[in-house]
Amino acid sequence: MASGGGNYRNGTHKNSLKGTTTAALKNKSLSSVGASSGLRKSSPGSLGGGGTAKDDAGVPGRVRVAVRLRPRNAEESAADADFADCVELQPEFKRLKLRKNNWHTDTYEFDEVLTEFASQKRVYEVVAKPVVESVLDGYNGTVMAYGQTGTGKTYTLGRLGEEDTADRGIIVRAMEDILADVSLETDSVSVSYLQLYMESLQDLLDPTNDNISIVEDPRSGDVSLPGATLFEIRDQQSFLELLRLGEAHRYAANTRLNTESSRSHALLMVHVKRSVKGGDLTHSSQNGNTTSMAKSLRPTLVRKAKLVVVDLAGSERIDKSGSEGHTLEEAKSINLSLSALGKCINALAENSAHVPIRDSKLTRLLRDSFGGTARTSLVITIGLSPRHRGETASTIMFGQRAMKVENMLKLKEEFDYKSLARKLDIQLDQLIMEHERKQKALEDEIERITMDAQIQISESERNCANLMEKERLKYQKEYKESIKKLEEKWMMNQQKHNEKKDQMASSAEEVAELKRLLNKEISLRKVAEEEVHSHKSQIAQLKISEAYLASASSEVLKLRKMLEDEAYQKEKLEGEISTLQTQLLQLSFEADETRRRLDLGGPEKVPGSLESLISQARPQVNDLGNGEKASIASLFEQVGLQKILSLLEAEDADVRVHAVKVVANLAAEESNQQKIVEAGGLTSLLALLGSSEDETVHRVAAGAIANLAMNETNQELIMSEGGIHSLSMTAANAEDPQTFRMVAGAIANLCGNDKLQNKLRGEGGIKALLRMVKCGHPDVLAQVARGIANFAKCESRASTQGNKTGRSLLIEDGALPWIVQNANNDASPIRRHIELALCHLAQHEVNAKDMITGGALWELVRISRDCSREDIRNLAHRTLTSSPTFVAELRRLRIDY
Repeated sequence: MASGGGNYRNGTHKNSLKGTTTAALKNKSLSSVGASSGLRKSSPGSLGGGGTAKDDAGVPGRVRVAVRLRPRNAEESAADADFADCVELQPEFKRLKLRKNNWHTDTYEFDEVLTEFASQKRVYEVVAKPVVESVLDGYNGTVMAYGQTGTGKTYTLGRLGEEDTADRGIIVRAMEDILADVSLETDSVSVSYLQLYMESLQDLLDPTNDNISIVEDPRSGDVSLPGATLFEIRDQQSFLELLRLGEAHRYAANTRLNTESSRSHALLMVHVKRSVKGGDLTHSSQNGNTTSMAKSLRPTLVRKAKLVVVDLAGSERIDKSGSEGHTLEEAKSINLSLSALGKCINALAENSAHVPIRDSKLTRLLRDSFGGTARTSLVITIGLSPRHRGETASTIMFGQRAMKVENMLKLKEEFDYKSLARKLDIQLDQLIMEHERKQKALEDEIERITMDAQIQISESERNCANLMEKERLKYQKEYKESIKKLEEKWMMNQQKHNEKKDQMASSAEEVAELKRLLNKEISLRKVAEEEVHSHKSQIAQLKISEAYLASASSEVLKLRKMLEDEAYQKEKLEGEISTLQTQLLQLSFEADETRRRLDLGGPEKVPGSLESLISQARPQVNDLGNGEKASIASLFEQVGLQKILSLLEAEDADVRVHAVKVVANLAAEESNQQKIVEAGGLTSLLALLGSSEDETVHRVAAGAIANLAMNETNQELIMSEGGIHSLSMTAANAEDPQTFRMVAGAIANLCGNDKLQNKLRGEGGIKALLRMVKCGHPDVLAQVARGIANFAKCESRASTQGNKTGRSLLIEDGALPWIVQNANNDASPIRRHIELALCHLAQHEVNAKDMITGGALWELVRISRDCSREDIRNLAHRTLTSSPTFVAELRRLRIDY
């Protein structure tokens, strides 16, 4: 057998089907076959010519030709984007137009015109079914596919349809109809599967048989292959296994026109032998009044017919297919045999006296199909691409010439005398043994009934005992399990009771400690108020002293004015008691010193430290509320970060509001974030969330934390200081949607950290996000959706790296219903994040069942079809096709994805 140019298709050299691992049929897909069109039963006007032959003397039957169009594949779509199709179909008129140029087209008529959307069943109904029906009636038949390489011949004829039954080709459907019509008791169906490779006829079912001779009967002209392996078919499954075995041994090669191009002509020969019964037999008899006895002794009338299905190798141009070496020699051999076939058809179409049948083995094998006694149907396959217009025109002209060929159909019948004799011998033996069998059967039946009764009684008793024992064990087991569950429940309740006791004890201790600290603060405040009162008294005394010193000097008058200003500032800034204490003590010291010096009689200059101290405190409060006096940056430079952060703890509510706004604005700049964290600003902001009751402070502080949470290091610090708890409490007490938005934004940033997944979920971060959706504000929902998308993305990455097993924490916390509900939200930011979250959740197979039961599968299918963003649409499609669970469910629901 020749080798080198082609390869066996995943097959092994085995002589029989038993014990052989069958290889998959090559998958030459006719790309993007559309939805099934309506099917029509064969009629006198259909491709088969209608009905069967009318008499056994021979009825002329023209070769019927159908044309099938293959849609463009991806490569042709890209290459021919700027060019019009070279073919236009008019299936309603059974016409085809071939465009030569922009001004001129040629029109051709065929028996059937099948568009690129025609289903496999439709092709079989109009092309092959009439031929199969003729074969079942006793006439030879041929179904053949012709066309350029890669136009779908093997797809039309030999597709097994293992993944989708709608893809079954003509061969599989024909055998289904044959097996459904014959009786396996009286009829027989056998097949041979051959390939003509490099003018060598080889057996695909027995690769060692590689040089089969062709024998022609000189009297009848019938062609036979006595050396071919013949397998009897009993069911459809065994036939499919033979097809897989044969396809595995067929030669194929990769060319520019087709990734798996057939390099040989394949011929499937189905031999059908049928016994004519009842009315058919009487109809065939010359004497219609024969008795029933004569009929029973009449030999069986047998009709023999042969169905030949020919998958021709595709014609190709060497410059387009890129064939070279042994593949080039294969292409030459294919083109020569197809050329010889074309010459024979031309001669038959023109009624030439000489038909060059012997120029090729292919024409010798098809002698009965063209100009012989077989009913022949030809399907030619073409493409739309204008690059192959020449090959398409050649294929169309081949079909036009074939339509001119007429065959003489001939019914093949013979009497089966051997079968009759064998039948009579069997009947005689059966009658002889029948009496003995009946007598013995009666005795055996009585004995059997007796034994069966005894066995049934004993078995019933045994089954009853076994059932009672099983029920007893079952109830005992359930009793033990119930006791165990009750004990476990009691232990859990006891443990919860103890934990509650411990919590109450610890809470009591905390309350006592808080009371102690509160009492201490109250006492300190009282002391501070007494000191303030004392300082006021001292100031009053100083004012009285100033009245006596009015005539001293201008410095003493200046000191008096400074003291009055200080008293005014002190009353206004009572909140900063500690700072005023220091300033008043210094003021008192300076006043005493001045008085002492004045008493000594020498006017001295009063230091200006009091004015400098007040000037340091005032701008820190006043400038925060006055944006026109200084910008945030200049304030940061003049006052300093530590002083700004210290104002977060001021008792004056306005001061705290202005201070937290300044910190939030500073935190918006990435260059300031590290400085704020190092100076303790993050800790102060978290503390402010828990201590303040002002929602404005909550909103601005949450916004500042959200800005700081954009840094990975800050994220870990926020989590370590209980940031999720503080943010959750803030959201629980908030009423303003903007506060919800800031809190949700901070948690969403934390959700994007792979290291914090379990801790964030354990501290209630996911549940906090889900609680905030009750607000209903679009900005809040967008931040929640972003957080869920970030969390799902981190989970998907952890699962891919093997760092996480088990289903998603989002699903466990009940986020899936909200995700599915908002997957098609009108707001684009919400919908985009939710679509990403669904895609990431679906990438982990363990989530598939929950997503199917939760309705997420439908949303994934919608996203893969209708999403406006191509990257999300492609991600959803890859996720669906890569998940076995999703694929199985979509097939069960018959959803095209």
